[in-house]
Amino acid sequence: MLYSGCPEDDELVCKYLNHIMGLLDRLSGLLGLKKKEVHVLCLGLDNSGKTTIINKLKPSNAQSQDIVPTIGFSIEKFKSSSLSFTVFDMSGQGRYRNLWEHYYKEGQAIIFVIDSSDRLRMVVAKEELDTMLNHPDIKHRRIPILFFANKMDLRDAVTSVKVSQLLCLENIKDKPWHICASDAIKGEGLQEGVDWLQDQIQAVKT
Repeated sequence: MLYSGCPEDDELVCKYLNHIMGLLDRLSGLLGLKKKEVHVLCLGLDNSGKTTIINKLKPSNAQSQDIVPTIGFSIEKFKSSSLSFTVFDMSGQGRYRNLWEHYYKEGQAIIFVIDSSDRLRMVVAKEELDTMLNHPDIKHRRIPILFFANKMDLRDAVTSVKVSQLLCLENIKDKPWHICASDAIKGEGLQEGVDWLQDQIQAVKT
């Protein structure tokens, strides 16, 4: 039963309500009203803007005003027009990156965030990306990867095309991927990325 703690006198009422709730649940699924749940991993080096991006994708009344560095990982949720995303926001600090691989199996999509203004650490980002792509739980799966070339508002930022070249994204042949220039603080470029990710996930599900 969906409900518990019903008085015995109301048992028939409870059964009726449970039946109605079950029918509504199935009907919403058939009509596409109930959003499909998707597990997404949000990866990237520390200070790339991962948490700010995920925060900006949440409804305005659920957004945090103060963003602090992620310790270990946090779980956040946001919705698109047809999907409900559960995002594992993984810390990008060096001592926590070894946690990433423990969540690869559960991930149905990946958001990889790059600080486009930090060319020095772009090499480290590429190393982490290559390590992930070669992991057994990722290597043989057609898991969609959305790249955000973030912090495009900063003076030292390079273009998303340049980020793509520095990370050698053209070498990714067996997975759908897309890169968006973004400014997480203003929210620029985020919706484009989520729309692409939604299309890719739905294509896999159908």
